[in-house]
Amino acid sequence: MVVAASTPPRRASTASTASAPAPGRPPRRRRPVLAVAALAALIAASLGGGAYGALTVDGPRKAGREIQEAELPEAGGTGGPVTNVATGDRVAPLRRVVPPDVLAVSSGAPIGQARISRLAKNKRVKDLIAVAGGAVQLQGRAVNTFAVDPSTFRSWTPPDTARKDALWTALAAGRFVVSADAAEQLRLSEGFPYAVVGRTMPQVTMGGSGNLGLPGIDMLVSAKVGEQLGLVKNVAVLVNAPGVAPATVTKAVGHALGSGASAVNLHERKYSSSAGGGGSGSYLDLYKNAATTCPGLSWTVLAAIGQVESDHNRNPGRSSAGALGPMQFMPATWKSYGVDGDRDGKADIMNPYDAIPGAAKYLCANGAGRGGRSLYNAIWHYNHADWYVQKVLNLAQAYAARYN
Repeated sequence: MVVAASTPPRRASTASTASAPAPGRPPRRRRPVLAVAALAALIAASLGGGAYGALTVDGPRKAGREIQEAELPEAGGTGGPVTNVATGDRVAPLRRVVPPDVLAVSSGAPIGQARISRLAKNKRVKDLIAVAGGAVQLQGRAVNTFAVDPSTFRSWTPPDTARKDALWTALAAGRFVVSADAAEQLRLSEGFPYAVVGRTMPQVTMGGSGNLGLPGIDMLVSAKVGEQLGLVKNVAVLVNAPGVAPATVTKAVGHALGSGASAVNLHERKYSSSAGGGGSGSYLDLYKNAATTCPGLSWTVLAAIGQVESDHNRNPGRSSAGALGPMQFMPATWKSYGVDGDRDGKADIMNPYDAIPGAAKYLCANGAGRGGRSLYNAIWHYNHADWYVQKVLNLAQAYAARYN
């Protein structure tokens, strides 16, 4: 937490008209399945990748020899919660943001609940969510789609998208939401109805667009609309496993879910770049952007503090000492160092867009940009304990090795 100090620090696009569906005979309405033989193929065929057509398969691949589950480090224990999205008419307020580390998609058949539960029990799996999905037709093009509960799934999207209440309210009301690339390439207009072709062909109104943060996935619908369209239940899984090398998580997820599913590491540059949307789309972006306000300060220090203080906003509530928010500021300290990072007119201690730049400002005021002993002292001012400084510095080194 940031320790309060009463004295100065010591020790140094939208189209104008709606486009009509392509003329001609509608495509045959078979049960939609996600276009995945390998997830790389799905991503290459996504709208964000510049192509319109999504691959389709007639059914699941033939099962080969069972692959034994690979263990993540320190496996065992109860693991994180398994969240299966369900229909909901209201949208719960955003409580936290969960950065997904791995996306796994079945070749067509649902992923078995036993496999999902086994993966969730791994101690290093912090959170896991299973969703329905499939390839549907929109404006005559195949679009890979997830059917989700807005209240639950919003936490798994980039922070700038997760905090858009209007977007998730529209999704809960039965409208569809698309990626920015899909909105532009398909010339979709918010508020206009479109025919979405799956097992049925309902008219669904566009509720908005944003950075979904998932390569190869260009549309979200509610669970109720997904059932109408015949999307496949439990066809995809998102996994969050902080503190574990992404490649290790990806391998373990693939082994745990079996040969019928393909998994990708969402931290790989080719996937993060295909997510589109611009701006600060993830916590990694927020840490990096905030570090630029303090020359000489590495973003890895901010990321390390964010992990220690709230596990990247998973536990932003009031501490026993009274600290609050993703960077755990004492309210008195926040009055002096709070930042309106997202320029909404207020410096919100609970908002990561404000709190992370605020932490950079506080560290910089205490000499963090000078490095060496000055950096040590600046972190010590954040929490007056040498063990805390050592933990932050060790984590910062681990982040540097992992991402740089």
